[in-house]
Amino acid sequence: MNASLETYLKKQISKIDSALERLLPIETGLSGPVFEAMRYSLMAGGKRLRPILLLAGAEAVGGNAADFIPFACAIECIHTYSLIHDDLPSMDDDDLRRGRPTCHKVFGEAVAILAGDGLLTFAFELMSNKDLIGHIPPERANRAIFIIAKAAGPFGMVGGQTADILLEGRDADPGMLSFIHSHKTGAMIQASVEAGGILGEGTREEVEWLSRYGAALGLAFQIVDDILDIEGERAIIGKPVGSDAKKKKITYPAVFGMAEAKRKAAILLDEALSAIAHFDEKAEPLRALARYVVERDR
Repeated sequence: MNASLETYLKKQISKIDSALERLLPIETGLSGPVFEAMRYSLMAGGKRLRPILLLAGAEAVGGNAADFIPFACAIECIHTYSLIHDDLPSMDDDDLRRGRPTCHKVFGEAVAILAGDGLLTFAFELMSNKDLIGHIPPERANRAIFIIAKAAGPFGMVGGQTADILLEGRDADPGMLSFIHSHKTGAMIQASVEAGGILGEGTREEVEWLSRYGAALGLAFQIVDDILDIEGERAIIGKPVGSDAKKKKITYPAVFGMAEAKRKAAILLDEALSAIAHFDEKAEPLRALARYVVERDR
């Protein structure tokens, strides 16, 4: 990672973390444990890629990223909820996430499920709270919320996760692989940057460019995740490696081989960069983020 991107990421992560810390209530009453579990998973670190993409998308079209922090936080809440549920015994049954015990290992399965539910619904509270987003034109806010909701639900992430679980152990098929990757991971990454463009008052053409960028980047991200599950180091990525093969998941290396998986990731990087070629220097963070996604080691 180059120094300028590292500085940019640290600055954006700090903004997002500070806002999450401020916006998520601390409750000590009878419902206190679910708030504690929500905070445990939400503040466990991570790349904050999706909220950063939303802010970078807004910047690329000339918007003021600081105006859209509540939407960025909402995106991270949705992502974290999906990780909590993904780690459950009924799904991937993982013990570690971001280098520490998963939510259900600390708080029990029932509270973990409720913490995921809480984060998902809290995300929509953030995106519809007039005190937080009253400065955003309602039509723009509604469009962004719709895109995020669709990407998070059965037409996006939930649908992809369903296919990922039900197709475990099946013979690898390119069509199945494309569906899982584009829905389970790609949809929310695409929606993040596209929503940023909408909130930043980008033109229809600019939002379409950002959408194409996000689609290519989302698929590249999941392919690299597939690669890291084989070649990554547990101490660096913060979770066990080799779990995809053990569960007989449909992954890019399993279908096409490692060399082709790496080649496809490089092609998708080129597609992402080409999609935003018409943007000026305000889109440099998006270009740097695309390279980071493909070249990362975690």
